[in-house]
Amino acid sequence: MKAQLALSLLASTDSLSTIPITSCRTFLTNKYCPDRRGFLGWTASLIPTCANALTPEEASRQYDTYAPSYDDLDGGKVSVALGIEDARRKLISKAKGDVLEIGVGTGLNLDKYLDSQLTSLTLVDISEGMLKEALSRLESLPNLKKVPVKWVQADATSQLVDFFGKKSFDTVIDSFSLCVMGNTGAVRSLQQMADVSRNEVLLLENSRSSNAFLGWYQDITADAAAMAGGKGCVYNQDVAAMIQSTTNLQILEETSYAAGLYRSFVCKVMN
Repeated sequence: MKAQLALSLLASTDSLSTIPITSCRTFLTNKYCPDRRGFLGWTASLIPTCANALTPEEASRQYDTYAPSYDDLDGGKVSVALGIEDARRKLISKAKGDVLEIGVGTGLNLDKYLDSQLTSLTLVDISEGMLKEALSRLESLPNLKKVPVKWVQADATSQLVDFFGKKSFDTVIDSFSLCVMGNTGAVRSLQQMADVSRNEVLLLENSRSSNAFLGWYQDITADAAAMAGGKGCVYNQDVAAMIQSTTNLQILEETSYAAGLYRSFVCKVMN
C-alpha cells in the first residue's frame, strides 16, 4: 500500500497535461475538490471529506498482529524499486546526537544509522509486537553495537513530552507513521516531536501526489485504501501544511519522490 498503491498509475499519467486543481479543503480533513472546469469536475461529489484513521488503541492492537509479516509491505524489492530504501538512507544519515525514532515499526531504518554520529538511540512504537520485531533486528546489526539503545511503548500523538520531557533529543525521526495517525493525530504528533527535540525533526512520509490525476485518485480512494490492505494509512495527507501549522517547527528542506507520493522533510526546531 502506501506509496506503492498509486505508483501503478504513474506511467499512464505522467504524460497527461496538468489538470487544474482548486483546493477547497478544510485543514485537518483533507477535503479536495477538482476544478469543475476540468474533466474531473464530475467526480467532486465523490471525494470524501476525510479518510478513516486508526485510533491509538486500534493501532496498537492491529499492528501487533501485522508485526510478523510487516516487512512484506514496507520493505523488500518493492521498497527498493520505489526508491524508498535510498530515501530512508539519505534521511537517516542526517541523525546526530541523542536520537528519538517514533513509529519504529519492525526497525527498517535501524541499519541506516551512522554510529559515529549517535550518542544514544531511543525507539518508540505504540505496538509491543512491532517493538519486539525491531529489537530482534537490532541484535544482528553491527552499526549499533556500541550505541546505547532503549525502547518505549508509547503513543506518539500524546505521550512523548510526558515520557521524555521537552527538548530531550537532538534529532527526532519518523518514517511513514503520520498516515496511520490520521490528520488530527498526525498534527498532534508533530507538535509532540517538535516539543521533545532541541534541534531537528526528520520526516519521510506518504503524501498527496503533486500529479493532479494521482492526487485525485488518492482522494477518492483514501478510505478504501486504508481499509483494504493499507493498515489504516491515510495516504493523501498534506504533510507540509501540517508541519507549517506546528509551533516552533520550520521546513528547511523538502524532497519529493515518485511524483510526490512520498516526501522527506528536514525541519528545524525554532528555540
